[in-house]
Amino acid sequence: MLSDIALYGAIETGLIYGLVAFAIYISFRVLDFPDLTVDGSFPLGAAVAAVLIVDGWDPWLATGCAVLAGMAAGAVTAILNVKLKILNLLASILTMIALYSVNLRVMGRPNIALLGEDTVLTPWYSLDLPYHQVPVLLFVIVIFISLILLWRFMKSETGLAMRATGANPRMARAQGIATGAMIILGVAVSNGLVGLAGALFAQSQGAADVTMGVGVIVIGLASLIGGEAVITPSTVMRALIACVVGAIIYRLAIAFALNADFLGLQAQDLNLITAVLVTLAIVLPGIRSSVVSKFTRRKA
Repeated sequence: MLSDIALYGAIETGLIYGLVAFAIYISFRVLDFPDLTVDGSFPLGAAVAAVLIVDGWDPWLATGCAVLAGMAAGAVTAILNVKLKILNLLASILTMIALYSVNLRVMGRPNIALLGEDTVLTPWYSLDLPYHQVPVLLFVIVIFISLILLWRFMKSETGLAMRATGANPRMARAQGIATGAMIILGVAVSNGLVGLAGALFAQSQGAADVTMGVGVIVIGLASLIGGEAVITPSTVMRALIACVVGAIIYRLAIAFALNADFLGLQAQDLNLITAVLVTLAIVLPGIRSSVVSKFTRRKA
């Protein structure tokens, strides 16, 4: 069994990665745009927020700047694809590689500690709550606000145009939709959410590191696919809820696996566990559908 601290820690991290899952939903599901910029924009958001907080900026203002930095990174990827006609996957890889150097430039060194600095969490620790529950409360509020704003955006005229761009670009262009602008906007919003996640993660963990983005795209995909396996994404709201649920389930599964003594797993097995969970999330829905169809045919 998990201790309370381990349980709330897993939920806390899962909520942060829920923002990454939102981003993956926009790029992969809405726009059908494979975007690996995430692995660079996550530490970018952390780096920008950390540098500004250490310089004495208000933590929320620093976090807002991290969102804008993430959006700028996403816009660069989309412009490489839309304007320069570079394959979307390759464009995102180029931006991701460039961001490693950018992040080092922003921080001036490989990592920045935030211990002793005021963060977005600092005022919340004055609440009459256990220390390990405070981040969960704040991040639940952030996730709820982000979910509602994304849902309203996807139901708006611009959001519908973006969804049409991803579903059928030719038809969208025939209807007068500027598909290039929609791709740039969508990828920018996606990486803005990742920048927000990176900024919150750095403030939650007490440090920003240039390597903290490695594998974030896989975590986001695991959260998205796992959530869709649990909650059928028949509507935008259900799809967004599935992202959060999938991220929390993923982190809880990781925590249980690492704390299960009979499995004998250690911290260095994290990537192995992630690969297994992603594989199961991809395979299980197909197996379930096959079993249901066979059972239905037998009854008929």
